[in-house]
Amino acid sequence: MIYLGADHAGFKLKEDIKKYFDLSRIQYQDLGNKIFDSQDDFPDFAYRVAMAVARHKNAKGILFCGTGQGMALAANKVKGAYAVFARDKFTSRHASEHSLDNILTLGSRGTSPAHARVIVGTWLRAKPLKQTKYLRRFNKIKKIERNNFKKSS
Repeated sequence: MIYLGADHAGFKLKEDIKKYFDLSRIQYQDLGNKIFDSQDDFPDFAYRVAMAVARHKNAKGILFCGTGQGMALAANKVKGAYAVFARDKFTSRHASEHSLDNILTLGSRGTSPAHARVIVGTWLRAKPLKQTKYLRRFNKIKKIERNNFKKSS
């Protein structure tokens, strides 16, 4: 399953990606915002998507806001959520292959719907590389995560 979330700045781009998913028969669940609300806050939707992805093995998430940066920042506060921002085909493919991410963030300001579809499609098709160095690095990230969550509990 792919979970989607967007604030007001990313709402229109999320709606466009939903149309792309419908045409491509890609399953998704929209976790909000479901209506355009100029007063909503990106952390609310980042949290919803990050929690859903962290709870469901093999789930992915895509978050949309003005720059993609705020969504990544907020989503990465959830244990088990590994959000990365991508601006093009290279960074979206690299994120999946090298970083073993499970959430993609996109910025609507400066990303056209056509370009977003390319980024998302590339990200979804990319497969994690299971080479030792990538797994070692990801395990180090998980160790940092475990240590930080122990301290905050």
